[in-house]
This record gives sequence, C-alpha cells and structure tokens, in this order.
Amino acid sequence: MRSNITLKTVAVAAMAVAATQQALRAEEAEDFSRWYFAPAIGYLNFEGDQPLEDGPYLNLRLGYDLDEWWGLEGGVMFAPKLDENLVDGAGAYVRKDSAGNWVRTSQQQSHSRGKDRNFGDTWMASAYGELLFHFTRWERLDPFLAGGLGLNFYGKDVVDDGKSEFVFRAGGGVMWHFNDVWAVRGDFRLMLDSDNTEFNNLIEVGLVWNWDAGAQPEFVAAAGPADSDGDGLTDDYEISIGTDPYNPDTDGDGLTDGDEVLKYKTDPLNPDSDFDGLKDGAEVLKYKTDPLDPDTDKGGVTDGHEVLVDKTNPLNGNDDLLRFELHLLFDYDKADIHAKDFPDIDTVAKVLARNPGSTATIEGHADRLYRSKADYNRRLSERRANAVKNYIISKGIDASRLKAVGYGFDRPKVKPDLKNGTPENRRVEVYIRGASERGVSDALKAK
Repeated sequence: MRSNITLKTVAVAAMAVAATQQALRAEEAEDFSRWYFAPAIGYLNFEGDQPLEDGPYLNLRLGYDLDEWWGLEGGVMFAPKLDENLVDGAGAYVRKDSAGNWVRTSQQQSHSRGKDRNFGDTWMASAYGELLFHFTRWERLDPFLAGGLGLNFYGKDVVDDGKSEFVFRAGGGVMWHFNDVWAVRGDFRLMLDSDNTEFNNLIEVGLVWNWDAGAQPEFVAAAGPADSDGDGLTDDYEISIGTDPYNPDTDGDGLTDGDEVLKYKTDPLNPDSDFDGLKDGAEVLKYKTDPLDPDTDKGGVTDGHEVLVDKTNPLNGNDDLLRFELHLLFDYDKADIHAKDFPDIDTVAKVLARNPGSTATIEGHADRLYRSKADYNRRLSERRANAVKNYIISKGIDASRLKAVGYGFDRPKVKPDLKNGTPENRRVEVYIRGASERGVSDALKAK
C-alpha cells in the first residue's frame, strides 16, 4: 500500500512541476504575470453507494493565465468531517431519509472489504491540478471549462486502496469580474473515483484575488492614467463621455472609441455618425467614404443609399441617381396628399415623362418618438409612398416603372428627437434611374 501511495504522490507532484514550468515560460515570454488566488467553500455530494455521506469542504486555488484562452490551476481542498454511510446486514449502504427512516442507497455494497466496516466519520483532503479553457477571459462575464487530475486522502481506510485514490476531475464554472483585482466565481466538478468508477460531484462558490492587478496602480500612476481596453482613451475620460472603458468599440461600428474621438471625430456612441446608412467603420475601412459627410461624392445621393440600394460608387458623383426629397404634410395616420403638395410631385412626373426609359423608387420615411411602433410606422410610410406612386400614375406614367417601399423610422436623415419629434425624418424620397440631364433640366424649367 505504501508504494502505491508513493507512486501516486510522485505523479501528482510531477504534474504540478510541469504546470509551474509552463507558467513560468509563459510569464517570461509575455513579460507580465497573471497569477491569482481563489478561496472557496463548497459541498461534496457522493453517490449513494459510496462509503461516505455528503459534507462541506474548503478549497484553495492558485491560478495562472497562460493567454486569453488557457489557464492553469492547482489547489487543495479539505473536508473536515464526512459521516460514514452505514452498511446493513444484507451488504447494502443505508442512511436516514428526511423522515428519519433508514433506507437503502444501493442493493449491493460495492466496497471490496465487505460489510464488517464501522470506521465512523473521517476527513478528506485532496490535491489537484486542472487546465482551464476560458470563453471570454478578460470580460466581466467569464465562463470556462475545466479538467484535470487529483489525489484524494482520507483519515481512515475508506477506499479499496486504503486511504488514498486517484480521481479525474471535469466540469466548469463562471467568474464575474468586479474590476481587475476582484471577482466572484462558481464552480461545478464531476469527480470520477479511480477505484470504484463513481461519479461524485462538487459545487462551490468563492472569491478571486489577482494580486498582480492590485499592484498595477502604482505602475500606472507613473506611466499615465489607466486605459483598461487599450483604445487610446483613459477610463476616466470614457466614463465622462459615456463610452465603456472595458470595451474598445462601444457602439460596435468597427472603429475603436479612441480612433473615433481622436482621429476621425465621429461619435463613439453612434455607429452611423452621419446617418447615411453605413457604419463608421465600413465607411473608413471598406468604402473610403467620409463618416461625417452623408454624401461624400456630392452627387446628391447618400453614401449608404448608393452602396446598399443603388449599387453605385459613393466616390463618383457622376453615377448618382436623381433624388427628389418631398416633405409632404399628411394628416395624422392618413395617406391622403394635400393639393398644395401636388406641384412638387408633378415635377417628378415630368422628369419621368421626359425620360421614357427611366424608372423610379418611391421611399416613405417616418419620424420616431418614444412610443412609436416599428411595424405601424413601416406600414404607414408604405401607404404614403403608394399614395405618391398612384398620383404619379394618374399623370400618365406606367405603373411598371414605379416601385413604392416604406422604411418607417429605420433610416433617419438626422438624429431623432424622441421627445419633441424630428420633421426632417418625416419625408418621401424619390430616386430616378436613367434620367438624362436634358430631360431633367426641361422638367425643372417647366415646373
């Protein structure tokens, strides 16, 4: 028995040494440390045919982050008192139920030493090492998977090998980081006993203390204010302007908050600073348009409409479609056109009449308030676009050349005022494809 215990101890020690060496290599390569300490309390639940009953335990972990995804943990746990799971005359384990009655937990005692056992309560200690895989290591919510090996020691001869046994550990948990120093964590593990192939489980909660992070403020004070997300803006400044100091791209537009504020002068809280339908990141990085100018090429159509709808070049003003913006005064919840708005629509009809090969898309847009409903406004804007379409048809334009669509308040022209309303966003836009310059000029002169 002594030699068996010695071999197990050597194996666990070798695993711990290998883990430490790998951690030190990682520290040397990255030139910074990721050590943390994690105390916890938990509850150990044995399967019913185990020789011990459930009980509480203490757990102490020492961890090291190898990189953004992987980490190593070594720990010791101690259960100070575990009651005996008694054996009846038939060889089955028994315990009291909630009513105080003795019940069998299995039909056959699995322990090879038979039913003459009566060791009373005992203690358990365990040393283990685990490899962790993190999904979002340095975010506030930090779920992870874990697996490894351990060696359990008991105060009395409990398992087949006496007082010790190898166990395989697998499970996971989650950490919630309050800041760079402190976090709380919850863990669940399945513990497979090598002797009896029993799945016991552990549930625990605890704290995480990263002492290296606690030592960083002195260093940071010498180098400058903290920038937790590395976006070029200090945490204090981000808090003052409303961006997230732990997220380098608060509005998710593809540009870091620092680049938006310091380089491009765009709004780090608005993914589309110029309201042209393209995110700031796409304009800068993909289309090379100006994220502060809705019509970079000055051709009369916004960059977003050119890219997403017209499929024209937002850097070439010569290929822009002809655009008419109509601010029509519809009555509340109505789609009837007032007579005083007829002349503006007549101009559109004349351009189409003087360009027989041209086509037009008529877009309805709505304003947005706090209580505005997306589906309702989309339907209303489509009704108003169709009203304009029908009026143009009444002027002799074939219906096959016209298309009406309602966008509701999904495509604002300017930032909506949700309290007082924004009249600029309540509009009808007409986009004409295939109109010649002469035909347009003639129509505008005849207006």
